[in-house]
Amino acid sequence: MNNILTEINELEIKLRSLRPLNKSELKRLRDEFIIETTYNSNAIEGNTLTLLETALILQEGITIAEKPLRDHLDVIGFKDAFYYIIDLASHNEPLTEQTIKAIHSLVLMNDRENRGKYRNVPVRILGALHTPPQPYLVPPAIEQLIQHYEEWNQTKHIIEAVALFHLEFESIHPFIDGNGRTGRLLLNFELIKNGLLPVDIKFTDRREYYNCFNEYHTHNNNPQTLISLIAKYEKEELERYIQIIEK
Repeated sequence: MNNILTEINELEIKLRSLRPLNKSELKRLRDEFIIETTYNSNAIEGNTLTLLETALILQEGITIAEKPLRDHLDVIGFKDAFYYIIDLASHNEPLTEQTIKAIHSLVLMNDRENRGKYRNVPVRILGALHTPPQPYLVPPAIEQLIQHYEEWNQTKHIIEAVALFHLEFESIHPFIDGNGRTGRLLLNFELIKNGLLPVDIKFTDRREYYNCFNEYHTHNNNPQTLISLIAKYEKEELERYIQIIEK
C-alpha cells in the first residue's frame, strides 16, 4: 500500500510542476467530472436516472419524462453541493459540524424537514454488519470524529485519513437520508483541500465499495480496503490529468 501512496505523492508533485490548464480547459474537465460523479453517487443510492439523463438535466435543464421529481432534485442538489465544496476548499475552510450540515442541506434539497438536521430516530443499515449509534449519541460522535480526523490528518497520509473519516462517518449515519452522498462529498472536500484531485466512486464498483465497510467492521476497524479503493481512483485521476496536460 505504501507503494501506491508514494506513487500518488510523486504524481501530485509532477502535476503541480506542469503547465496549468487554462480556465476553459479546467472548466470542461470539471463539468465532465461533476456530471459523472453526480450520476454515480446518486445511482449508488438508488437514483434511477442514467448518465445521459443526468447530463441533460445539468447541461440543458431538461426534465426527464416519467422520472420522479426527487431524482431530478437529487441531481441538482448534488451538483450544487459539489460546487460548494470546491469553493470551501479554495478558501481552505476547516472540516466542521457546520460544514457537514451545510453540505447535507444541499444534498437533501428535496426534504425540507430533514435537511441539515441529525436524525432523531434509531436506524439500521440493510446488509451492514454495524448498527449506528442511538440518536442522542450522534452529536458527540460527530464532534469526536472531527477531533480524531484532525489527529489522523497530522500523522497519516491524507488518503488514509479520509478513508478512516469516511468509514466512521457512515458508521455513525448521522442523518435520516443522504449520508452516503454527504460522506463522499466530504471525502472529496478534504482531498481537494490537500492538493489532490476529487475521486468518483463508480456505481459499477458499488459492491466493492460496500464491502469496504463490512471489511472495516469485521477486521478490527482496519481501513485498508477503502484506502486501496480511494488510492486506485486517485492514481487514475492524477494520471489522466497529467496525460491531458502533456498532450
